[in-house]
Formats: sequence, C-alpha cells, structure tokens
Amino acid sequence: MKIKRYLLFILIIAGQVIGVAAQTVKGPIKDDSGNPVNAHGAGVLFHNGTYYLFGEIKKGKTWLVPGQQWEDYRVPAGGVSCYSSKDLKNWKYEGVALAPVKGDPSNDLDTSRVIERPKVIYNEKTKKFVMWMHIDKKDYSYSQSGVAVSDKPAGPYRYLYSIKPNVQMSRDMTLFKDEDGKAYLIYSSEQNFTMQVCLLSDDYKRPTKTFTRILIGKKREAPALFKNGGKYYLITSACSGWSPNAAMYAVADNPMGPYKEYGNPCKGPGAATTYEAQSTFVLPIKDKPGSYIFMADRWNKLDLEKSDYLWLPLTARKGKVEVKGN
Repeated sequence: MKIKRYLLFILIIAGQVIGVAAQTVKGPIKDDSGNPVNAHGAGVLFHNGTYYLFGEIKKGKTWLVPGQQWEDYRVPAGGVSCYSSKDLKNWKYEGVALAPVKGDPSNDLDTSRVIERPKVIYNEKTKKFVMWMHIDKKDYSYSQSGVAVSDKPAGPYRYLYSIKPNVQMSRDMTLFKDEDGKAYLIYSSEQNFTMQVCLLSDDYKRPTKTFTRILIGKKREAPALFKNGGKYYLITSACSGWSPNAAMYAVADNPMGPYKEYGNPCKGPGAATTYEAQSTFVLPIKDKPGSYIFMADRWNKLDLEKSDYLWLPLTARKGKVEVKGN
C-alpha cells in the first residue's frame, strides 16, 4: 500500500512538473524528430484532445524592403505550418497546412507577399476548420485578411480569398471563438491607429457588417484575446517594427467592447520589453480553469529564420492580468 501511495505521489508531482514545463518556454522549440519548430505569429486550436499549433514559416535570407519608414525586414513568405501535441511539450510535425505559391506575384500566397499570424477555429455546424491570416504586400500596402478552409485540423487548407473587412484596413490579427459559437476577427486597422473587432458569419468564412472600433488612437498591434470569468481580455503590443516594447491589456464585458485600458500585464525584470518578445496568442489550458499560456515571439529581425519563442504562465483574476517572466 505504501508503495502504491508513493508511486501515486510521484505521478502527481511528475504531472505538475510537466504542466509547468509545458507552460514555460524561452528559446527554440524542437519537434519529436529533433527539428526546430517553425511556427511564428502562432495560434493554437484544441480539438478532440489534441493541440494544433499553426504559425508562419520563416525560412530563407532576411532582407530589408527599401523605401520604408520602419524596419521592414522580410523573408520569402513560407506559408503556414502545423504541429500537434497532447501535452504542449512534445510536438509532432504535421506538415505545411497552407502552402505558398512561387512565381506569381499577383497571388495572395506568393512567396513575394506577406502571410502572417494564422489562426484556426472549428465550426461545429459546417464541420470545417477555418483559418484566417494577415495577407499583405511586402510594403504593407495591401492590408487584408485572408481565409482558408479544411476538413481536417492539420490540413491541407484550401485558400478562398482575402478581403478588407467592411472596407477597413486589416493587418496584425487574431481570432476568438466564444462559448456561444460566435466568432470574431480582431485586427489592427486605420494605419494601426485603431483596432477593430468584427463579428464573422455563421460559417466563419466572411466578415459581417457588425464591427466596432476599439483602442482608438493607441496604435497597437499583435492582438491576443481570451475570456475569463465572463470578461474579455485583450493583450496588444505597441508598434515598433520588429523591436520589442511594452505590452498592454484591456478588459471588456463583451468581445465587441467597449474596452477599458490598463497597463502592462508583464511583471519583473524585462517587463518593459515583454521580455524581449511580442504577443501572439493566449491559450486556455484544457481542464485547468483559469490557467493560460501567454505565447509570444522573440523576433531576430536581422535573421528572421532564427526567431524563437516565449511561453509563460498567465493569470487573470478580478479584471487583472499578470504575466511573470521568471
């Protein structure tokens, strides 16, 4: 009996350690074949007991777009990758979920374009997996949201089109699916001076005419929206190119807003630069109410292929958000 109790104690402790390890990442992540995970500006879908990680493929030589007023460093658009995991620690490479196109500059998915911040949600009514992403030209003059669909979570995804939601500029973006099944597209707009929240159609494939303007005049990007205790929390970064800056969070009683702005959720040394990273997603941990992972990118602007990751535990209590770097 003592041996059984001892083994049970060891299993409990091991589970707690695995949980902590899964929620804390600072640097590269490797898949189960030992290869670096290449999934930047990422989002995560939890479906049928499995986490699916989607992100930008950063590969190739980094170059600076001439004539820009900001650090417009680029690599060829590599499409969207997918990895799967049962425990957020061990990752299996599922392949390229959305492949780029080569040699057709007029195509949204051409390697000369920009494919950023892919996010995927599942539609129970249509049984389709729907991916939204930021689609742009190398100088960010296109500023649209693209959409793709698949019958399987890991893809491959079939690209449909890109659009300016309600004829509004759309850059850095994220998706949010609420408990009632409604889904929202959140994106930087109006030359990044505002953000907008747009209700999606019932099949999640199109923006509706229902949208609101939030964080007006604040010039924010890199949105990550999550829900806790009936409130909606939006984490964003300032606009400083590839260089890190201080995060900010805002809180609302409705995903459409209005949002009340608060300060930096990051605490401790490095908080002023989000620990040298930029927000991309906040992941609720399944079966652990109130537990979240703050997911961010640590950009290497001079060699984007060598960019890596920052994942930290996040807490949200009584309208307050906190991310600790150590």
